[in-house]
Amino acid sequence: MILYRKAAQLRVRRSSAPEAPFWAATTIAPYGAKRTTPIAIDYLAHRATGAEKLEVPVAEHVRDDLERGRAFAEPVLIEAAESAEVVFRRGEEARLYCEERGLAAMQLVSTRGALPQRGTVVLSAWPLELARLETMFAEARENGLSWGVAVPVLYPYTTELAALEELADTAQRHGASFFAALGIELEPTAKQALAQSMNLSVEDDRYAMLFHSPLEPVHLATERHIAALAAAREMADFVVPPKWEQRTNWNAAVLLTRTASRMIAMELDLDLAGLIARSARTIAELDKQVTRVAESASLAIIGGLDETSVEMLTEWVGRGGASFADYVDEQWRLRRA
Repeated sequence: MILYRKAAQLRVRRSSAPEAPFWAATTIAPYGAKRTTPIAIDYLAHRATGAEKLEVPVAEHVRDDLERGRAFAEPVLIEAAESAEVVFRRGEEARLYCEERGLAAMQLVSTRGALPQRGTVVLSAWPLELARLETMFAEARENGLSWGVAVPVLYPYTTELAALEELADTAQRHGASFFAALGIELEPTAKQALAQSMNLSVEDDRYAMLFHSPLEPVHLATERHIAALAAAREMADFVVPPKWEQRTNWNAAVLLTRTASRMIAMELDLDLAGLIARSARTIAELDKQVTRVAESASLAIIGGLDETSVEMLTEWVGRGGASFADYVDEQWRLRRA
């Protein structure tokens, strides 16, 4: 059972540097973190919990709350997943507010949620109901939305290779711009709810894996597999923020952070990965535009940047990409057997 109550505080979070998987500088959440049963995903905490009964807070005066707050940095993520958005459309209110002020925003929706009328959409494939998702994909295409798919990785529900292959094919067919994985931590209550919803018996190998084995290796392997599926279908393998084509400091920091986080996950030159991650934060907090610095001098004059990051950003300013980042991405994309 899900109960809704109004008069909740609008949740607004600001980030000084981009963080995977959404890369948002500002996050607006008009609903409570937990809003679906039997499994509730908190997309901002990257955590899933079991839930039999929920009371979901709903912000009542979204526009007033936003107008009272201080100025927002872009890109903005509006977290409006699940069926609460179908009923209240608070995410749509926040999107209109951002649109009126020219703020680049993306709206997170989910399988049982509601698509906005315009804008950039991150469509979470949760729950993994392929028929319903294809309907939403078709609607997104027909409405001219800029959209892509994000797959919450939860063993064993969203780690089946055949289902992921079909989902990737369907997303490509309907024009998704990206197909990305969302790393989610399963709490014990979520594991129990998954086992019950999938009717897993104690004799089932998946039950034993779910409760008695570390899930990080299979989750990581699935994230890399999803990236390989995306690349094979010429879709981006990460959530693409709005205005990604622009050479902004934030986008430069996204490039560095994505590269560093993948290196860390693969345990690939951890010392260098740490340096690149620190350089990303330096760029995100830089007062001057990195493009102007590159035009007038070497980026090496920016204090705190390591040599590899300087080379990556110099190349990125020129062509919108970096060879070292491309190399790390290629290593990251690995199909599961």
